[in-house]
Amino acid sequence: MKYAVQVNASPYASNAGLNAYRFIQAALAAEHQILRVFFYKEGIYHAFRYAKPPEDEFSITRHWSALAEQYGVDLVVCISAAQRRGLLCLDEAARQGKQDDDTAPGFRIAGLGQWLEATLLADRSIVFG
Repeated sequence: MKYAVQVNASPYASNAGLNAYRFIQAALAAEHQILRVFFYKEGIYHAFRYAKPPEDEFSITRHWSALAEQYGVDLVVCISAAQRRGLLCLDEAARQGKQDDDTAPGFRIAGLGQWLEATLLADRSIVFG
């Protein structure tokens, strides 16, 4: 089965992102396909490169990046939600005169059309948060 997954909650406001991550792990283990994970609204905070939770806490951003690297999961961050919250990709940072890319490895920034496309191609779409 093909899934499109949307994450709307910040990593520290609820367990929605962690539940999405665990769902995706289970789906991949069962040989399902994750077409795309779309981070929207407060969910964009999962993509911040420089987020550093305390050493004894689970780093969801690092685990998302590892999931993208290991399984090739497409992690897409909504561009409008990201700009409103100060998350800039390299191109947007350069356009605004900044020098750094705020997005963690494995994440990319795109529009809602990416979410729409994933829902059209998926057998099921699931929203967390």
